[in-house]
Amino acid sequence: MTKRMFLSILCFLLGSLLHSGVIDTHYDSARANMVKAIENEVRETSSQLGKARLDPSVIAAMEKGPRHTFVPLRYRLWAYKNRPLPIGFGQTISQPYVVAVMTDLLALEPTDRVLEVGTGSGYQAAVLAEIVKEVYTIEVIGELAASAKERLKEEGYTNVRTRTGDGYYGWEEKAPFDAIIVTAAAGHIPPPLLSQLKPGGRMVIPVKGFYYVQHLLLVTKTAEGKVTTRQILPVAFVPLTGEH
Repeated sequence: MTKRMFLSILCFLLGSLLHSGVIDTHYDSARANMVKAIENEVRETSSQLGKARLDPSVIAAMEKGPRHTFVPLRYRLWAYKNRPLPIGFGQTISQPYVVAVMTDLLALEPTDRVLEVGTGSGYQAAVLAEIVKEVYTIEVIGELAASAKERLKEEGYTNVRTRTGDGYYGWEEKAPFDAIIVTAAAGHIPPPLLSQLKPGGRMVIPVKGFYYVQHLLLVTKTAEGKVTTRQILPVAFVPLTGEH
């Protein structure tokens, strides 16, 4: 049996189980275990994060978000493992711990409007949508943008707006934003995104440094417009792409 035939049979069997509801009954407990793994890793990295616990609103969003619907069928058995997974086109859905930490760093409020650069499968947007009023998300790969839009609609996330385009330039007509999250590694902080961030707002972005090492940066803009940055964690993201 070839590898392709094996995967086809596996996907068929998995699809049958999903349709019958057998696997669905395990998702709640799997999601709960994922959240416990996130909380454990947060405690282990508390010296870097500056805190040992995430905001309750972030934990609640991670407990509710259906990550299994945002990964390809063949990977759904691993949907709630604390690890990244492929989603096609050379892209990945981020590790749940990273999703939770990046969301927490934004210090979100229920009335906030958030810009996401790099929709991917739509999972990060779904997590944000559990917390804030509006999410605007941009994806440069048209096929991913289209599938994420449909998936978010099917899951009932009516407060998410999607767009196909180069996220480096943001979404100027919808700016300013209370917070901005970038889910791909940039060589620098894009000036258009800084200009679209509200005074008092926060941005979280992975940036490549020396020797191609990436670090997650927290960017804050004061009420007076002064920009400061803080290095949080070493990370590994796919690169930010586009005409820029």
